[in-house]
Amino acid sequence: MADDDQDHGPDFDGLTERVAATRAQLFDTLDAIEDRLNVPKQIGFAASRVKRGIERKPVPYLAAFAGGALAIGGIVVTVIRRR
Repeated sequence: MADDDQDHGPDFDGLTERVAATRAQLFDTLDAIEDRLNVPKQIGFAASRVKRGIERKPVPYLAAFAGGALAIGGIVVTVIRRR
């Protein structure tokens, strides 16, 4: 019955460290979400990936750009002819 006399309150050992670790993890998560939702930053990341891709293998990117230019040119010609 000696154990019944002891106070069995909540365990606060290491609570401060756990709260600090949880807070740091929350801030990291919020920073990651902010980075994902920041459109100008994402455009910059995409542009740098395209630039690196062009430097490594330029032919597929040039073909895609040429195809896009032909498609836009075809749309412009179609719109002009209809007027």
